[in-house]
Amino acid sequence: MAKPEKMAPEEPKQELKQPDAFQRAGAEAEDWLVQRQRLVIIAVGVLLVGGLGAALFSYTSARGEAKAAQALGAALEVLDRPVAPASEGAPPPVAPGEPAPFKTAKEQDEALVKALTAFRAEHSGTRAAVAAALPLGKAEYRLGNNDGAVAAFGEFLKGAAQNDPLRASAFEGQGYAYEAQQKYDPALAAFDEMAKLNAGGFLAGMGQYHRARILILQGKKDEAAAVLAKIPTEHAASSAARLSTERLALLAAEGVKVPTPAAPADSAQDAG
Repeated sequence: MAKPEKMAPEEPKQELKQPDAFQRAGAEAEDWLVQRQRLVIIAVGVLLVGGLGAALFSYTSARGEAKAAQALGAALEVLDRPVAPASEGAPPPVAPGEPAPFKTAKEQDEALVKALTAFRAEHSGTRAAVAAALPLGKAEYRLGNNDGAVAAFGEFLKGAAQNDPLRASAFEGQGYAYEAQQKYDPALAAFDEMAKLNAGGFLAGMGQYHRARILILQGKKDEAAAVLAKIPTEHAASSAARLSTERLALLAAEGVKVPTPAAPADSAQDAG
């Protein structure tokens, strides 16, 4: 079986933990309570049933989210510790109070899985716990724990907003984990969901490209060629377009009939 392409680069860590927005929300809510402390004490009954009760609930929720976001930032600090293999000579000096570098990337991923699993258990139900499922799934996949990866990506997809741009990355990761288990039908389903999102940047067209890869693994090379031939037109100048062109050349060398790519829509209009 062909080894899956390397997963798309992980999103910057700060995008996952997002502490600033949560902290601002918590600070604003704290100011609200401080300014109205006397009112809260006098009208506690009203707080439980009226509009101020909703405000207090919102404050408590914001504080919980802020604490969870800070805790996620702490869990992700595992990624800040360098990896210094023994084969590369003496490890870099460690500042007093700082942990030693990891000896291998596997050791770092194991520490990350441990930290994120504990974090999600402690802060279940928060937005930060949902966000943590994405790097957890990627670490599980790198460790070869494909069932754990599928589950973690599924948790992220279940809790993330439908317009969250990271959903494409989660579907991609889920597809890779299924592919590693040679579960090609669910892998196709995951990559098809990825394709529906029309992700931009590096992921543009990658859902279709991954679909073609799986079809090749299933021996459906003619069908794969038909999918690949559309990508350079539909996602011109993308990474998926370049990869598709390379795959098409390999298929052609194997004797597979490669469809002629359709002309871009604007070119067809000009020709008419």
